Amino acid sequence: MMDRRPPRKAGTGRPGARDQKFSRGKPQERKPFDRDRKPFRSDKPKPRPDQAQREKFDFPPIPDEVSAEDLHISVRAQLKTLSVEHQEIVARHLQMVALLIDEDPKLAHRHALAAAKKAGRIAVVRETLGVTAYTTGDYALALRELLTHRRISGSNDQLPLIIDSERGLGRPEKALAQAAGIDRSKLPVGVRINLAIALSGARLDLGQTELAKQELEIPELSPKTVFEQSPLLFRSYAEILRELKQDGTKWDELADKAEQAMAETEEETVSLQEEK
Repeated sequence: MMDRRPPRKAGTGRPGARDQKFSRGKPQERKPFDRDRKPFRSDKPKPRPDQAQREKFDFPPIPDEVSAEDLHISVRAQLKTLSVEHQEIVARHLQMVALLIDEDPKLAHRHALAAAKKAGRIAVVRETLGVTAYTTGDYALALRELLTHRRISGSNDQLPLIIDSERGLGRPEKALAQAAGIDRSKLPVGVRINLAIALSGARLDLGQTELAKQELEIPELSPKTVFEQSPLLFRSYAEILRELKQDGTKWDELADKAEQAMAETEEETVSLQEEK
């Protein structure tokens, strides 16, 4: 079966889920309507489809030591509209996502689905489900959930993943269209960098290598101040240069330096001194 993930080459850089806040399900298949089939009669009312789905869903267990209080307070605040019981269980499932997203994304996705079963109208829950769906390669579900999150919250923080999900579905033109009219100056710097990387990848999908290079030439493409996302930005730019038959060694070296510098500090930004 063909792997439809966005190719990992210059500028594609699928923005990492850990840069975001935090079943692989297929749509329920509909059987053709049988006109000649007689209706089944029973005194026992048949459960609604959504009720049947809830009953069949296998909720993943949560270790006793995982507490709702472990979840970041800003996320817990978004759950206040739920009942106390639902706040507790949803928060614990979301905390499990945060714990598992890197080491076991499929299990993290199951916890995100569990949270969505209990709190499907909460923006952060839809966002989390979209992120885990993206991480497991279910780009259709990721796109649906992340667009729903953006509609509910008004936030563009997950725009890079929305664009990359369009790419994963083989629709680079739609990926580019998702960024139309967006004021990038108002985006957080990490989102702005990831957005440039995702858009560059979409340009590459279309064979527009020079435009892919231009997408990466943002103010953050600089060694003076580097961020968590800078190593990926620098490496993406190096690969684009090689695509254009140019030397990308300098940017590979800067990516290595940036990665090391960020690993050695708890600061959100560091400055690199270029060797003369």
